[in-house]
Amino acid sequence: MQRTFDVQAVRDQFPALGRTHNGRGVVYFDGPGGSQVARQAIEAITGYMERGGANLHGVFPTSTETEEILADTRMAAADFLGAAPDEVAFGANMTTLTFAVSRALASGWDRDSEIVVTELDHRANVDPWIIAAAERGARVRWIRVDPETLTLDENDLEQSITRRTKLVAIGLASNAVGTVNDVAAVADRAHSAGALVAVDAVHAAPHLPLNRDAIAADVITCSAYKFFGPHVGVTAIRRDLFEKLGVYRLDPAPDYIPDKLETGTQNHEGIAGVKGALDFISSLGEGTSQREKLTSAMKAVEEQEAALAENFRTALKDVPGVMLYAAPDGVRKTPTIAFTVQGKAPEEVCLQMLEHGFFIAAGDFYASTLAEKLGIGDSGGFIRAGLAPYNTEEEVKWFVEALERTIRET
Repeated sequence: MQRTFDVQAVRDQFPALGRTHNGRGVVYFDGPGGSQVARQAIEAITGYMERGGANLHGVFPTSTETEEILADTRMAAADFLGAAPDEVAFGANMTTLTFAVSRALASGWDRDSEIVVTELDHRANVDPWIIAAAERGARVRWIRVDPETLTLDENDLEQSITRRTKLVAIGLASNAVGTVNDVAAVADRAHSAGALVAVDAVHAAPHLPLNRDAIAADVITCSAYKFFGPHVGVTAIRRDLFEKLGVYRLDPAPDYIPDKLETGTQNHEGIAGVKGALDFISSLGEGTSQREKLTSAMKAVEEQEAALAENFRTALKDVPGVMLYAAPDGVRKTPTIAFTVQGKAPEEVCLQMLEHGFFIAAGDFYASTLAEKLGIGDSGGFIRAGLAPYNTEEEVKWFVEALERTIRET
């Protein structure tokens, strides 16, 4: 039986929640741009640095301890993503890792090749592939987004993936409007055509249970600063693909997986922090293994956040002048709330809400194609408020009240 989700116990693990702004307690609704960091992640980072760090392959304790930390974090990340430890590599961030993987995969493309990207995605899972395709003379096809439903066009999907398709790049969830894509269905279509599937799970990672193999992804990538940790990118690449991947590397560097993708000296203290973040998530779940605990925890997080987000969206629909951007009821979504206010620039609304202690952001959030399709790319984009496990019903209520007052008084 799943235990009750204790929001206050979660809040107690985030020191940043004690911050004030202009005499008010801060409400962090900027999670889609980067979550606050859990205490266990902070302590893991400082603990590593206080004990003394070192590079790898030394015979002295700080070096061997660093290797142990990397191995432990790799195992935890593998459990989080539903992969094997030797399939997991670390990097600066999702974008940097994707550029490296796209460059390697593109070595086998030519003018008869095609790749598929989507109009719903963050450009980090679009541009690296487009650039790689251009360098090889390959064609790029786009899966269109339906501007009414904010979901991908299924008919377009069928037409876009052909026998020439080498790769389909798709986000597990939209970082702008929260739509969760049926990646497994896309992957099934792609694999039947002989194509690979690269999944951007950056936005999904703090909100949904992840299982690379269940969604049939060949590559899945995320960033720990979205799931309560530091700025470290994580990717899990299917072993047989990873082993033959011809990545750019220095000649003396390892040529085996996963090390061959980890160029230069890694952010060891950050990787220690990733383990701390995953330990925090694991503490919210139940089970006998770390994988079971992480999955259980993320199911509980999704359930908690979905209920809160539903109330949030329902309340915003009743606020005069607010245009809400969300997929229809019944479509799975992350707790990411995108909207605009009639007659107000998005950044202006953010500044006015800041006076009430709410940290929210405006822009296209690198989902620039989606913003253009919706006709708001040139007017400041969306206002985005995103929920995290440390947000509360009271915070949502205060936000809606403050927004109504702001609109009414100006």
